[in-house]
Amino acid sequence: MTGLPAPGVRVVTDLAQPPRFARVPLEGVDSIAALIERAAERWPDRVAWRFDPCGQALTFAEIERRTARIAAALGADGVAAGDRVALMAPNSPAFPLSWLALSRLGAATVPVNVRYRRRDLAHVLREADPALLLAAPEALETARAAAKLAGSAVRIVDVDTYLAAAESRAGSRAAARDTAPRPGPDTIANIQFTSGTTGAPKGCVLSHRYWLAFAWTLTQEAPQIAADDVLFTAQPMSYIDPQWNVIVALAAGAELVVADGFHPSTFWDRVRRYGVTYFYCLGLMPALLHRMPPSPRDREHRVRLIQASAIPAALHRTLEERWGVPWLEAFGMTETGSDLFMQETEAARFVGSSWIGVPRAHREAAVVTRTGSVAAPGEPGELWIRGDGLFLGYLGQEDRAAEPDAWFRTGDIVQHDGAGRIAYVGRTKDMIRRAGENVSAAEVESVVTAHPAVQVSAVIAVPDELRGEEVACFVLREPGDPRDDATLFSDLAEFCAAELASFKIPRYWRSVTKFPRTVSERVAKHRLPDPLDRSSFWDLRSER
Repeated sequence: MTGLPAPGVRVVTDLAQPPRFARVPLEGVDSIAALIERAAERWPDRVAWRFDPCGQALTFAEIERRTARIAAALGADGVAAGDRVALMAPNSPAFPLSWLALSRLGAATVPVNVRYRRRDLAHVLREADPALLLAAPEALETARAAAKLAGSAVRIVDVDTYLAAAESRAGSRAAARDTAPRPGPDTIANIQFTSGTTGAPKGCVLSHRYWLAFAWTLTQEAPQIAADDVLFTAQPMSYIDPQWNVIVALAAGAELVVADGFHPSTFWDRVRRYGVTYFYCLGLMPALLHRMPPSPRDREHRVRLIQASAIPAALHRTLEERWGVPWLEAFGMTETGSDLFMQETEAARFVGSSWIGVPRAHREAAVVTRTGSVAAPGEPGELWIRGDGLFLGYLGQEDRAAEPDAWFRTGDIVQHDGAGRIAYVGRTKDMIRRAGENVSAAEVESVVTAHPAVQVSAVIAVPDELRGEEVACFVLREPGDPRDDATLFSDLAEFCAAELASFKIPRYWRSVTKFPRTVSERVAKHRLPDPLDRSSFWDLRSER
């Protein structure tokens, strides 16, 4: 693209300077509804979605026609613009069809993970207060129990039965358009609850503009998704990543393959079967794929590019060499969308490093110290983001609607190089203050996980009377390692000593058989065993 701010000026040096980021063009397509209609006009008979393993496929014309009928039925059933509807459906056509139909009405979808249990769902119902809950048949019992626990009067219906009845009615595209006002770019499309890695999930209020910004940058800037691409997603549809895959595919005319879940042992078989050219992964997914036995067919695929968040530094080069394709860092949040990306032209320089790329053209970034000043190159600070299409605010606090260009504090600690590139250091909540020294949990985790006996690690702070905080490390071991825990932990401490300053070496160690995870395959640290129970940990200090 031409006429966009150069990457080198997208990291600002003055917080008060006027915004210079690119504005996402909305001419002709100013809502998800308009995006659906344009896709149907441009590529009516092309396959848009394919679901695995059921094999069901829908064309862009079918998506337009079916979402129009469902929207008409919802409107006739009393769902109106501005209403909230919770959606608890698996990776089947029911989820994206319902979501897009609600978007056409101007209603807000509240996506719910089908793995949620009573207490999880009750939290969402209390916070979002939806009028209707469309639930998969297998989730109906949980939904009713959650509504009772939350004291919610939400109407609960079987989503499959509801959609079948809706599409059998005499609906039409014209009916859908006549029963609701046309949504605009600032109409709310989602109340999207965050993964909750450090606490209870919060509802992020996302507009149509938010999704259109996603589509614009991923088709026009990088990775330049086009009509000849085949995308692949394996996360729950309730999560943000499959949803932006839906939107980007609609914008580009690309095919999207939706798997029923993330299955490391069959992931690459599916990629080959459908001729996938691009996918995104995050959290533990790269490490879990790496653990699969090597195959002579590892390089037999059409993938041209993989984007991932927090690629394990110790595995990065191995991942690229094994599958013969670039793995590029990308950074984003539920609140902000897609923010930073590693440019293909620079990717080889930064393999296995902490550098995560440059701000996208519709973003500006600032690295801000604790005193509120802009950090110098190489100086750690919090990453602030501003740009076009960020969220409107947290549910009940939609303060960004009045100041859409305001800075958003991400809670991530980074540094910049003075030329527009940003390196990740850690989360503010994952920064441990030990005897006056700052310890990045992410840095320690990257070292521990590089040990051949470790699959995954999670580092947290535990209170300490003398030092303020101490470093504790949970370890998921590789199967078959013969060492007992004490021997392994002693070896791991020595391994860390060769790579880290002494104050960064974890004092407390504990083995786990599995980690609690968020839907984004990150470790849910707030659900780890109680770190205050020191008797359950191996204490490095007591061994010396």
